[in-house]
Amino acid sequence: MPPGRVCSGGLKLAVIGGGSSYTPELVDGVIRRADELPVKRIALADIPDSREKLDIIAGLTRRMIQRAGLDIEVTAGFDRERAISGADFVVTQFRVGGLAARAQDERIPLKYNIIGQETTGPGGFAKALRTIPVALDIARDVERLAPDAWLINFTNPSGIVTEAVTRHTGARCIGLCNVPMSMQRMIAARLGIDPRSVKVEFVGLNHLSWARRVTVNGTDVTRAILSHDLVRREFEHAGGVGGAADAPGLLDALGMIPSYYLRYYYFHDALVEDEKRQIQEGRGTRADQVMAIEKELFKRYADPGLSEKPAELSQRGGAWYSEAALACVSAIYNDRDEVHVLNVPSRGAVPDLPDDAVVETNCLVNGTGAHPVAQGPLPDSIRGLVQHVKAYERLTVEAAVKGDAGVAYLALLAHPLVPGAAIARSLLEDILRANAGHLPGFEKPLKDNKDS
Repeated sequence: MPPGRVCSGGLKLAVIGGGSSYTPELVDGVIRRADELPVKRIALADIPDSREKLDIIAGLTRRMIQRAGLDIEVTAGFDRERAISGADFVVTQFRVGGLAARAQDERIPLKYNIIGQETTGPGGFAKALRTIPVALDIARDVERLAPDAWLINFTNPSGIVTEAVTRHTGARCIGLCNVPMSMQRMIAARLGIDPRSVKVEFVGLNHLSWARRVTVNGTDVTRAILSHDLVRREFEHAGGVGGAADAPGLLDALGMIPSYYLRYYYFHDALVEDEKRQIQEGRGTRADQVMAIEKELFKRYADPGLSEKPAELSQRGGAWYSEAALACVSAIYNDRDEVHVLNVPSRGAVPDLPDDAVVETNCLVNGTGAHPVAQGPLPDSIRGLVQHVKAYERLTVEAAVKGDAGVAYLALLAHPLVPGAAIARSLLEDILRANAGHLPGFEKPLKDNKDS
């Protein structure tokens, strides 16, 4: 039996955060890959506050499976240990504090003219502080109750959460993000070719990665992609508020295609002004928009006549999440030696970073897990930014694990988007105050210099 085939009697898939609006996307992927992934049990777990959503998702999941004619048992409840016990794969996709907490994460930094975003900058920092302790508890449950299982983390900020789990537990954890696959599919679509013929070499961190080499059927077409009008328009428009006018010569200078999230660094001030303008115009932040989208989605999900993933789900974001997640799961289960872009400890693949630092890069995936492909030194043009953000990430993990406000202050101070000590301190005080109910470990306040 290949090393990836962890269960000969059919797979058990546990989904922590099963009441998420993303779950139908994941279930759709399970159905489409039924021939290669013999899932027999899906255990959806969530918290009591999500009871209504979990019930709706469980009902839709059962209808989808019935429509597909598959024999898969679906359970749903609040007993996380029961869901994890005996699982072969555990997918984490939870949000501590819900979208209300995300809305805070997006608004607090704007007071200081810093971008408000759920994974990047101070917003991502706040989310990481809330999330890491819960992620570690889940990982320890996996170690104890399903030690051979693979923990597939989709919970944001995925790279930071994955680093916390891989450094502080023994769980077999792989971080996942849909952005690399979305970029690869976009390139293929703009070229009008089969996505399977397009290979992209990524390097960097989660939500801070670059596509530095693109091949089509083995031929290097990176320069052609960089000069392709449709591709340039796509990335330059995503990067700057006004489109290509905000990014003259950026792609040519880099010689690489930056992921969508690099816009928060390359076009920071323009995006801050745009976000403030949207709030002033009554459109709110992205969290406000997602709340409205989810309200309508769950109305659709609750329809007893609905038995497939609705088209409206595409508005939620997370395109290709299911494909990325289940392609990885299948490569492990079927011991395929496939290349996927994942978040894993570098182990020397990126020599500019510590071996245990989680990076987002191409990995060879088989029955023994995900193995990062050696990348060599980072280009000078991105090395400093990557090392800068990684220092912030490692301090954030330490702060969350220890519940240490002093380390949390250093983390914010280390972030390249935070301009100075005074703002870092005020930001931290605002974040800790707003998240007091979710951060019981941070009971000791940040020491005031005048008390020393």
